[in-house]
Amino acid sequence: MAAMNSTSSTMKTAQPHLSSSLTFLLAGGTGLTVAALYYSQPTLGVLAGDLNASPRDIGWIPTLTQLGYALGLLLLAPLGDRFDRRNIILLKSAILCAALLLTGFAPGLAVLLVASLLVGLFATVAQDIVPAAATLAPAAERGKAVGTVMTGLLMGILLSRVVSGFVAENFGWRSVFIAAAASVALLGVVLARGLPRFAPTTDHPYPELLKSLAHLWVEYPKLRQAALAQGLLALGFSAFWSTLAVMLHAAPFHLGSAAAGSFGLAGAAGALAAPFAGRLSDSHGPQWVTRIAAGVTVVSFAAMFLMPLLPVQGQLALLALATVGFDLGVQASLISHQTIVYGIAPEARSRLNAILMTSVFIGMAAGGLLGAQALAAWGWSGVVGLATVAAVGALIVRLKAR
Repeated sequence: MAAMNSTSSTMKTAQPHLSSSLTFLLAGGTGLTVAALYYSQPTLGVLAGDLNASPRDIGWIPTLTQLGYALGLLLLAPLGDRFDRRNIILLKSAILCAALLLTGFAPGLAVLLVASLLVGLFATVAQDIVPAAATLAPAAERGKAVGTVMTGLLMGILLSRVVSGFVAENFGWRSVFIAAAASVALLGVVLARGLPRFAPTTDHPYPELLKSLAHLWVEYPKLRQAALAQGLLALGFSAFWSTLAVMLHAAPFHLGSAAAGSFGLAGAAGALAAPFAGRLSDSHGPQWVTRIAAGVTVVSFAAMFLMPLLPVQGQLALLALATVGFDLGVQASLISHQTIVYGIAPEARSRLNAILMTSVFIGMAAGGLLGAQALAAWGWSGVVGLATVAAVGALIVRLKAR
């Protein structure tokens, strides 16, 4: 690790200065860029008919988008420690804009699949913006700053499906991506004017930069604990959301996709509480917040075991309350884990964030796969059991962490 830190002591880093206007800009930037990952999901039905593609073929669009995001986390996010993070954010925003335009004007499925991979790859600009906020914020306010910026990211995830579904239904699926490209282009112009420059914190060549990810994982137990606990919470989170629409469509609810989407608005309550979680991390310590957040998540998931004992309306009310609870827990935990990770080695914040978010992505992917299997084998109680066990695992990791 001495070699990894060789340049950090001789290079001048960005001065901690994060105004309210810059915080708002960074929060909006994360929301607009991460939303690109989810615009396609509500449009797949319309898109399949327009391109005469089978459901199996069209399913590759969100798959390649998520795959591109995972590759971008591992291969591109570490560059934020090697180069001026401002230049990386602007360059990736420009390429993301071009990829969204390519998606909107794609003449056929083959081009659309390539464009989807590129969208996922460069939507990782959101994970360059969050470490930028952590770098600019004073140490005593880092949790608050990360929480505020993460609110923008979470709102982008939650609202992107609602917006794209409305636009696609009224103006066609291509207009979704053209409008998204315009929003990212405008964002790039504003970021070019508002973002300060960031001094690189290492001069390692790119292969050594990637190799250092393994060194960071081995050297820092706090990083491993954060990645494992947040990955487990992401598993339960994804198991719930990937099966909710199927469960609500069946008896006794017989509700459509719009009803499932409305639960995303309940989850938005958790996203809006993100700055509060950041302030708690600053005042009480992020370790304490991770334990409380994991406990809230366990209780929220476990409460859904009571659903069969209630009438239909009561079940829906409990489902909504549980959604608010576990979403709050998962997001508060993520913000606190980011606060922990960003404080480990300031010169490696981009790489540390890449490792943490890769663990989250693995948890999300595993949750989607295992959630579907649990629903098929044991029904909704199987999904609830899977999510609860995963959250208990995260709580155990946090309680054992010193």
